[in-house]
Amino acid sequence: MSKIPSSLHRIQKPPMTPQRLRRLLLIGSLIALALCWFVLTLLKPATQGKIIMTAGAPGGIYANFAQRYAQILKREGITLEVRTSSGSVENFQRLQDSDSEYDVGFIQSGTATSEQAPELQTIAAIAYEPIWVFYQGNDNPERLSQLRGKRISLGVPGSGLRIVANNLLVENGINSNNSTLIEMGATAAYEQLQARKIDAAFFIGRGDTPLLQKLLKSDLKLMNFAQADALIQQFPYLSKVTYPRGGTNLVEDKPGHDITLLAATAMLVSKERLHPALTYLLLDAANAIHAAPDYFTPRNYFPNQNIEDFPISDETRRYFKSGRPFLQRYLPFWLANFLERRFAILLPFIAVLFGLIQAVPRMYEASMKKRLVVWYKEIHLLEEEIWHTREPTPEKIAEWHAEIEAIDANANQIDIPQRYYGDVYALKLAIKVVRDRIAEVAQQRHAPPASA
Repeated sequence: MSKIPSSLHRIQKPPMTPQRLRRLLLIGSLIALALCWFVLTLLKPATQGKIIMTAGAPGGIYANFAQRYAQILKREGITLEVRTSSGSVENFQRLQDSDSEYDVGFIQSGTATSEQAPELQTIAAIAYEPIWVFYQGNDNPERLSQLRGKRISLGVPGSGLRIVANNLLVENGINSNNSTLIEMGATAAYEQLQARKIDAAFFIGRGDTPLLQKLLKSDLKLMNFAQADALIQQFPYLSKVTYPRGGTNLVEDKPGHDITLLAATAMLVSKERLHPALTYLLLDAANAIHAAPDYFTPRNYFPNQNIEDFPISDETRRYFKSGRPFLQRYLPFWLANFLERRFAILLPFIAVLFGLIQAVPRMYEASMKKRLVVWYKEIHLLEEEIWHTREPTPEKIAEWHAEIEAIDANANQIDIPQRYYGDVYALKLAIKVVRDRIAEVAQQRHAPPASA
């Protein structure tokens, strides 16, 4: 059967054919797939496999912490490369440099502020670092101002202790003009105290470290900070802690009374660029390492977010509120991280795909309806012309008749699913109505319609 030409004289836009609809859907699908592939190709790896940490002096507390972190992260397939430093100040300087390779490190409270490094964030406060002042002599000073004129060791340059000790002494009227201030390491300061070459020395760290145990068991005296409450008001990054009576030796009741100390807080700090998944791993490690109790804190006091030197990371706030993300609780880290990363990227595309799945049936139905609607419109316009033509000529009537027969022929050729047959027959009924109207007009004009 030869194809019957379209009779859409009054509607310029042709109806959507099945072939054209399939072609458009295919093109749209290819574009969507290409876009997905492009995004996934450009997507960076979910995490780097290595974190570079700036710790502290070899054998120091920060270096020991770092090695324990490295062991825990290794179980998750992450390499923690630990690099030593002179202490908190150098750690801050390394992390402050946005171009440096360092990702994370330990910084003592009071070392710097967020104004100096707006791109740094605190992952967690991890431990108190008590400040101990041991001294020689028969006096029992309880105020730092009583050390005026003495030979005092402040710690090594670049350490957080050096900054805190200097700040405390200056606030108490002690400086290099009225006292002898010496910079030396903890071991050297202990030896100098024992040899009576210096009068007092600042130390920092946990009471169970070997050097502090030697200091506590020696004949050296430990200063009680009688003005601790006033000092922590002046220096908010410090806390007041108590070394308990008998903490060194219960049998000998040493010390014989509670001793008030000041304490800085050790913080685990990172650059903001650190991947969130790695932040959660570091928080898990911190929880495993720092939750144990000691003289100064109960169990599970650390890690926490009770520090204000740098902004607390968003992951830290979520971690302490609801724990690790759902997938990371039940899947290996690499798999959970892979799924979370891809899901976050693909979620918009999944939403679009779901919308398309919902829309395609409606689009198809609309397409089927449209293939009938255009003919209804054509018939309607033809009928309007018939009604508005007062005295049609025989030629015009013949033209109308040819047009309605062409519409009927095209309607018979519409390829449409069986469930739309009712709409097809409604169209045929509309064609019959207009055909009858043409016949009526022809009879009124005494011009019989031309034969088909």
